[in-house]
Amino acid sequence: MADLSLDNVRVLSHSAVRIEAQDGIVLYFDPFQLAEEPHDADVVFITHSHYDHLSPADAAKVMNDRTVFVAPAACADEVKAALHPAEVRALQPGETAAIAGVGVEAVRAYNVQPERLGFHPKENDWLGYIATVDGMRYYVSGDTDENEDTRQVRCDVAIVPIGGTYTFDAAQAAAFVNAIRPQAVVPTHYGTAVGRKEDVDDFLPLVDPAITTIVKMEWPEIG
Repeated sequence: MADLSLDNVRVLSHSAVRIEAQDGIVLYFDPFQLAEEPHDADVVFITHSHYDHLSPADAAKVMNDRTVFVAPAACADEVKAALHPAEVRALQPGETAAIAGVGVEAVRAYNVQPERLGFHPKENDWLGYIATVDGMRYYVSGDTDENEDTRQVRCDVAIVPIGGTYTFDAAQAAAFVNAIRPQAVVPTHYGTAVGRKEDVDDFLPLVDPAITTIVKMEWPEIG
């Protein structure tokens, strides 16, 4: 079994995830509410265009003159116009790519629960991503519900929202994780722009004990 300490993973705030490979390649997903300005990103993944996922001010804190951005095709022009990065790779659901030596698979992210169908419609072709880093498959789901696309995901580590309203709530997230059966799960998207800090206490006991749950959320002081 792979090492599941996940010391290479940070949840910087909300859904802002940083993953560092053993060779030093640094990936960010949806940078938002960042207190630091490291400018160390090799790749920045954007899942969709909502302000708490595509935040140009925060993306600028991690990018440099070599950073490649990966975005849904529907958002690629917005990323280019806001940030003028070295390169934007536009992906459609189901597409794969190799970027900075990292294998990437694009997974459609959307709502199916009636009360939130308008937030993340399927036809927008917004994304989550599976990134293969050092032989581990990390699924960063973006804002989604369990649906026919997300149920097909096979990963070692699932990084999923639990805060409800716009995405899975704690119970729905746990049911989804129990269904796709990663080795480990990291909860996100709670206690910041949506949800409560206590959502994680609801989530933890609902995850199958055979799946390692690792709480990584940081609570930065944003000036």
